[in-house]
Amino acid sequence: MKKLLVLVLLAGIGYVVYRQIAARKAEQDLWSEVTAEPDLR
Repeated sequence: MKKLLVLVLLAGIGYVVYRQIAARKAEQDLWSEVTAEPDLR
């Protein structure tokens, strides 16, 4: 039972870390798009 609890805990931590990395990348992509030079062609 302890092994299952540890496995669930590790999976939860992994999911939280994944979400934080995805959110940070999305925010960085948004700022890159906003601050990019306009294409006036």
